[in-house]
Amino acid sequence: MLAFIGGTGLARMSGLEITGEHPPRTEWGEASAAVTEGSLEGQPVLFLPRHGDPHSVLPHKVDYRANIAALAGAGATRVIAVNAVGGIRDEALEPGTLVVPDQLIDYTWGRTASFHETADSPDAHMDFTRPFDPALRKRLAEALESCQEHWVDGGCYGATQGPRLETAAEILRMERDGCTLVGMTGMPEAVLARESGLAYAMLCLVVNPAAGKSEREISMTEIEQVVAGGMGRVQTVLAELARSF
Repeated sequence: MLAFIGGTGLARMSGLEITGEHPPRTEWGEASAAVTEGSLEGQPVLFLPRHGDPHSVLPHKVDYRANIAALAGAGATRVIAVNAVGGIRDEALEPGTLVVPDQLIDYTWGRTASFHETADSPDAHMDFTRPFDPALRKRLAEALESCQEHWVDGGCYGATQGPRLETAAEILRMERDGCTLVGMTGMPEAVLARESGLAYAMLCLVVNPAAGKSEREISMTEIEQVVAGGMGRVQTVLAELARSF
């Protein structure tokens, strides 16, 4: 079943005809919220708000293991993660730009990043060369094209610890490392999905130029305005994607 993880600005999905809920409790802890099951464009889907509903869980406090376990337990096989991000490279600097990244770099620390807890686990050292599922990225690309969206195909998502925003020097370092985008929630979410056997792809909404990429300071008011306008477009794309399955 197709599942969506809603990021900042997407705590609820419009157009989702709710048919049930799955409790947030898992063997790994409490998910950010109950998993909602419903119908979107006539297709069964699952939805989980990463930061809770209402938005209350900061990025470094999200129990990513519980969230992924809750989705897997509810029957998810494919996951589209929605992320509000900062833009680092020229092609992703304009607020409102949609990006489907194909790589990531993990700068987080102290987060529990695996379901494996013993050294003798046979699958602990799995391949993660391509962190996003190519087939699911292709379906997402087709949905974006069907919606006639201007979007960026590919790029590297850099996952930082948060909840503070980055310094200009940190963003410069990330740019040298090859990052296109910066966000706070891509890891360990992506690797936990891989460990759980879930196809995983990411749809990013650029909400601001990253630190040092604009002469102005980053304004939370402006970010909120971009989120408010952009998440409607995101939901249209997600509905189109659901229709294709």
